[in-house]
Amino acid sequence: MATSDFWQKVSSSVSAPEWSAGTTAPGHQYAVGTSRLWMFLDVVTVLLAAILSTLFYFGIGPIAGVREFWHGTLIEGRSMGLLLALLGGFIVALLLISRQLHLYTPARLNGFLHEQRLTLQACFTAGLLLTGTIYVIQATNIPRSIVFITLGLVLVAQSIRRLTYRMLLYRRFEHGMGTRNVLIVGTGPEAHALRHHLESIRHLGYTFKGFIDLPNSRSRFATSSGDVVGNFGSLFECARQQFVDEIFFTLPCERGMVQEVLEKARANCIDLRVVPDMYDGLAWNSPIEYIGQFPTIPLHTGRVPEVELMFKRLLDIVFSAAALAMLSPILLAIAIAIKLGSKGPVFYASERIGKKARVFKCLKFRTMVQDAETRRAEVMHMNERDGVLFKISNDPRITKVGSLLRKYSLDELPQFFNVLKGDMSVVGPRPPIASEVREYKLSHLRRLDVTPGITGLWQVQGRQDPSFDSYVSLDMAYIENWSIWLDIKIILRTVAVVFSGTGT
Repeated sequence: MATSDFWQKVSSSVSAPEWSAGTTAPGHQYAVGTSRLWMFLDVVTVLLAAILSTLFYFGIGPIAGVREFWHGTLIEGRSMGLLLALLGGFIVALLLISRQLHLYTPARLNGFLHEQRLTLQACFTAGLLLTGTIYVIQATNIPRSIVFITLGLVLVAQSIRRLTYRMLLYRRFEHGMGTRNVLIVGTGPEAHALRHHLESIRHLGYTFKGFIDLPNSRSRFATSSGDVVGNFGSLFECARQQFVDEIFFTLPCERGMVQEVLEKARANCIDLRVVPDMYDGLAWNSPIEYIGQFPTIPLHTGRVPEVELMFKRLLDIVFSAAALAMLSPILLAIAIAIKLGSKGPVFYASERIGKKARVFKCLKFRTMVQDAETRRAEVMHMNERDGVLFKISNDPRITKVGSLLRKYSLDELPQFFNVLKGDMSVVGPRPPIASEVREYKLSHLRRLDVTPGITGLWQVQGRQDPSFDSYVSLDMAYIENWSIWLDIKIILRTVAVVFSGTGT
């Protein structure tokens, strides 16, 4: 059986129930919230362009122009209803055409020039429909200059907006942020070609994590490759350890095996794609999504709350910048007190494990003596936490100033710089140290699926509970029930906890 025929039958048999829920195949489904946001921005762009072009054409001020335009005095002989209907029709046409051209799909899946060409095509097509409608209804009193200026402004604004977003996205990818970790099932030439493709096109935002060897694989690449991280039986264990977001199949296998993988992928919220034979015929009705130049058939595509995450990041930036600005006198006073209180630097940079096991420097005010790390073995017997946690209430290494800072959690204020940098969030699980992560069970790695935070559910609800299980369960509850409103409630409760002085 040809490879493409196999995957076509697999996709039709195992995924048909999921696709029947809507009119669009899951390979073309993007996060619904993100698509709506881009559509909303397009609507706002058109409205602003129409207003600016009208004001520019008549050379009047904004307030007077809006008032006169609303009363219909700028364009004589035409009702406002007709003008608004034409504008509304143009907006609807632009949205439908942009959606048909997949301009609301992830930017990383298409190149910059391709996206700009599609933007030009969408604006040009919608503009032709608008001008054609004006010609048919003989709306001669509508100045053509306003129409063309509006179309020009919409095209320029959309192009600049998409370019800016893409540049910001690429910059995040360069710093290892927002990328998607992938495992490739198979070790044949197709698998190696896909790996080279993903690694050579950086704007795709993929990070290769390894190959998975198939049962009874006879590929000559299987033994020569040093990047085989597991076999088919340990696929999802490897996916958990590598914080994998997507799994790519490059070779056909038994349909029952694919069904089992698909069910586990859905349960573990991991996207699953297959790569059909590029040189064989593809059915017209197959849902194909291109990853660069590679055609893939998505069997499962999970929803990423990108709009909510964007607002979370915006909240982090605004809150952190405001906190650092308002607390700057206190930060300066603390720095002076630390310097006068004991020898050593003002700040302590600890290597912590962040989202998807990224290592970063977590900043804190120094609260211990300068040689605290070398004396850790001396106080290990005083540990008051169980499991992998380490905490001592009356740690002899803590300075007098440090004790006061810890009581009111003031030592963690410099972490707002980590938040601005993007390594941390205001709210999230606390970032662990490497020695703790080495002792994690597989299920505990779920804590590293999200960006760590300065405060979290454990800090406001179970701060004095020494149980590691309670620590993890509260973090899991936060991850499962996360929302912007939950972050706000945790921030408000954190303020109360800080003023109560229960820190240690």
